[in-house]
Amino acid sequence: MLLLVGVGAHEERRPGHPQQSGRKLFEKETFAGNGRTCETCHTRDTGTLSPEQARRRFKKDRHDPLFLHDGSDDGQGHGATRMLREATVLVQIPLPPNVRLRDDPEARTVTLRRGIPSTLNTPALDPVLMLDGRQPDLESQALGAIRDHAQSDLIVPTRQLEAIARFQKTSRFFSSDVMKRFAHGGKAPSLPRGWTASERRGRRFFEDLPPGPTGKDGVCAACHSGPMLNQTNQFLPIPGVEPGTRFQTVGVAELNAAGNPVRDFVFTNPDGSETVVSSPDPGRALITGVAQDPTFSHVNAFKISPLRGVKQTAPYFHDNSARTLADVAEHYATFFSIVTDPDGPAGPAPPALVLTPQDQADIVAYMKLLD
Repeated sequence: MLLLVGVGAHEERRPGHPQQSGRKLFEKETFAGNGRTCETCHTRDTGTLSPEQARRRFKKDRHDPLFLHDGSDDGQGHGATRMLREATVLVQIPLPPNVRLRDDPEARTVTLRRGIPSTLNTPALDPVLMLDGRQPDLESQALGAIRDHAQSDLIVPTRQLEAIARFQKTSRFFSSDVMKRFAHGGKAPSLPRGWTASERRGRRFFEDLPPGPTGKDGVCAACHSGPMLNQTNQFLPIPGVEPGTRFQTVGVAELNAAGNPVRDFVFTNPDGSETVVSSPDPGRALITGVAQDPTFSHVNAFKISPLRGVKQTAPYFHDNSARTLADVAEHYATFFSIVTDPDGPAGPAPPALVLTPQDQADIVAYMKLLD
């Protein structure tokens, strides 16, 4: 193991330059790893990476560090098909002690395909980090990325991790001046009024309202409430879920539009019984070890994403399966048609909640206002 003396290390001792040091560490420092920097995956304009951005990078330089290691098809640097098509990386997650893979019982980790969480607004305003919430703070997140994605084995000084964390709270990482002021103690942002007829109709989905006769009023706000529109409210109709919770499944892993490999995860429950979860990615359950999940907050559940600045952070969902906001709305139309259908698709009763094409267009129009 080596002591890191990299770009920005000497500047930590210069008074008045913490942002400059953090910026160099974020943008330039490779930590003697595989050539990646923080900015390799967390791009300036979106805080994440889209397939379109990946393809532009590949056209410019097919040896870009983005396509190494977990950005490659096999995790060994061979092939870039997945990155070019989906912009997902291979993430290795430790299995909880009570979880094993049915097809590989001795394995203590599992490799999953996930999108890159956006750094837009999150570092300063969202304490829940990573799609499954596995990192407790920005410093731990930075060190995890240096170890796992940049493949560095250097000893990184705490002051450098703190400098990266400070830099991620500067102006560059906010979607709007409103969010920046909020992060610095200003008033919480309110829902935009909406100017067009479509935007005003879309607003009703995001207001904290009990469901009306159609079930549409406030339906998005049930999970997208609070200042960041990233937490449950009092109207989510799931017993046991308190307002302010941050993890829910919305059928992304279950529907698996991305076509990712499905595996059997065997959970041993506290009473000794076993629950088999067949999933491409059980999400939060791989952090908590909980499979008996009446609140839908563990199995296949992921962090409820903030919606402030959402128009800038495509693609969407943990697996990047929604390329556009229209894709997001279409997914929810499918999801609600399934979960509100009292007798299933083969039965005569229709779903209780149907998002029409106009509803979906209105939701998209409103989301584009959420700076």
